[in-house]
Amino acid sequence: MASTPLETHPGEQHGGAGSAGRLNRLRAGVLGANDGIVSVAALVVGVAGATSAYAAILTAAVAGLVGGAISMALGEFVSVSSQRDSERASIARERQELQEFPDEELAELTHIYQARGLSAETASKVARELTAADPLRAHLDAELGIVADDLANPWAAAVASACAFLLGGVLPVLTILLPPPSVRVGATFAVVVGALALTGALGARLGGSAVLRPTLRVVLGGALALAATFGLGAALGTSSAI
Repeated sequence: MASTPLETHPGEQHGGAGSAGRLNRLRAGVLGANDGIVSVAALVVGVAGATSAYAAILTAAVAGLVGGAISMALGEFVSVSSQRDSERASIARERQELQEFPDEELAELTHIYQARGLSAETASKVARELTAADPLRAHLDAELGIVADDLANPWAAAVASACAFLLGGVLPVLTILLPPPSVRVGATFAVVVGALALTGALGARLGGSAVLRPTLRVVLGGALALAATFGLGAALGTSSAI
């Protein structure tokens, strides 16, 4: 009976916290790969607009891949570390409150379930049974949406973010370096736009939203970034030649 009021959020992923967490991590990986595609593609296309020298493009590609992956990993590590520190502080505070004010905490848990649609009698019964089983878990889940034994891991998040960026970034690197100079920019544009369409659609599906509009946003944004950097590179290449 207690599961009914918990399923109230539109677009919520069902199947348990672990399932939702895996979907969120997968979606984050798709978005990280998308960042790698756009960032590295914009960089190498910009350099290719300025010069056709293979060494210059290769240097820019490697620098973009390594620097971007490290930047993504550091940003994710700091963000997730802050999140985990906050969650740990909340867990410690909730544990202390349960020790000092058990009756008040039980009443608070009852009120939470009443607010979610249960009758006073049912909410009281649910709160008491959950408290008897594991009071800390019951309060963390109902009040804060935290699973005490499944806190975010900053190292895992950092590695996953870096790998996702590298996976996405390798694609434009290969398409700018492998084809002949006469078609490398066009080929990169085509491959990157196709990859962005795929990641945009996949990210939208994982996020539970309609596919078309988010995909168009990703594709148009990426195409604009490529056009802008290529134009800038071409302008700088022309001016340096003069």
